[in-house]
Amino acid sequence: MAVFTGAGVAIVTPFKENGEVNYEKFAELLEFQIKGGTDAIIVCGTTGEASTLTHEEHLDVIKYCVEKVNGRIPVIAGTGSNCTQTAIFLSTEAEEYGVDALLIVTPYYNKATQKGLFHHFKAIADSVKVPVILYNVPSRTGCNILPETVVKLCTEVENIVGVKEASGNISQVTKLMSLAEGRVDLYSGNDDQIVPLLALGGKGVISVLSNVAPRETHDICQKYFQGDVEGSRDLQLRAIELCDALFCEVNPIPVKKAMNLMNMEAGPLRMPLSEMDEVNLPKLEKAMKGFGIL
Repeated sequence: MAVFTGAGVAIVTPFKENGEVNYEKFAELLEFQIKGGTDAIIVCGTTGEASTLTHEEHLDVIKYCVEKVNGRIPVIAGTGSNCTQTAIFLSTEAEEYGVDALLIVTPYYNKATQKGLFHHFKAIADSVKVPVILYNVPSRTGCNILPETVVKLCTEVENIVGVKEASGNISQVTKLMSLAEGRVDLYSGNDDQIVPLLALGGKGVISVLSNVAPRETHDICQKYFQGDVEGSRDLQLRAIELCDALFCEVNPIPVKKAMNLMNMEAGPLRMPLSEMDEVNLPKLEKAMKGFGIL
């Protein structure tokens, strides 16, 4: 059984103006997501700026999220690292807090081989009992986990259950699912490719778009699962302009700006990320108005 089906939000981490985590606003964002029909919370991922959280902050945000969600929907914690031992430490701690699953990104910068990737993910998964979802985003990590490696991991390691695929390479995803034979739970990591990946047998999406449009992102998946492929496709196509705008600069710069425009008070970004260039603001505002969220 999949950890979740539908739209999981890769939720932002709101900060105060002094740079501290804003837990009061984080609680409000979690309630906004649950009320909006989001099917799972993915905390401390790329969108949550996990790379600039201290280990203590990282774990505190995960623990707070689990406590606030309180079992209403699954909580999946991003606990990956380019250091295997660090990933094991974060993963075992998160498991103790009661997360439903872990999202583990491919190692970045050191760029492991496929053999190295297999042993890295296996070591992390062997350290916990909760399900593990792999995260493939080579545009950010410089490291691509090949279909054969994903299938091998999902076949040979009991609690590795699927992959968030954000390579953008539909041919690669097609090959993955042709090899998977039902052994890999596939989640789109790109909001502009939700329907294509559902058509290949995907279980849903781990979404940036859901931060500002949880109901619509949920409905893209739900309509597809209910057999309303046309309705799902229409929603996907209507969201494309907004999806493009949310990635006009590196994520999560535009989505935090969008949330602040919606008075959701997501706060500033942590360096080295910077505020969105003003030249991109009209594009974002136009897309938000066109989608009916501003």
